[in-house]
Amino acid sequence: VQLQASGGGSKQAGGSLRLSCAAPGGTLSSSGVGWFRQFPGKDREFVSFISRDGDITRYADPVRGRFTISKNNAENTVYLEMNRLKPEDTALYYCAADGRLHSYSGWYRNPAEYFYWGQGTQVTVSS
Repeated sequence: VQLQASGGGSKQAGGSLRLSCAAPGGTLSSSGVGWFRQFPGKDREFVSFISRDGDITRYADPVRGRFTISKNNAENTVYLEMNRLKPEDTALYYCAADGRLHSYSGWYRNPAEYFYWGQGTQVTVSS
């Protein structure tokens, strides 16, 4: 599955962006999908996750209440709605997908558990 992340850009603090993660030629309906972000010189960190059926969502504490993840299996796309953006949200954002069974409940927070990755999309928030 080739993932394509898009929707990044530059916004002022308090603004909104919607990131998209598409899988042309593949399917996200059988995969859990995560969003991660990476700051310069740092490892990728977990942002949000949605289960294959879209009935389970998870968020990192810094974004909970401001970001919303959703999944449209008919469009084969996962969205990350980012509201009330802060300068500390500035990072390169990646989406990732994996359809395998995992042996522990918090697997979705670990980048190493994802088999498919999209290219990053840059989000820049100015104060």
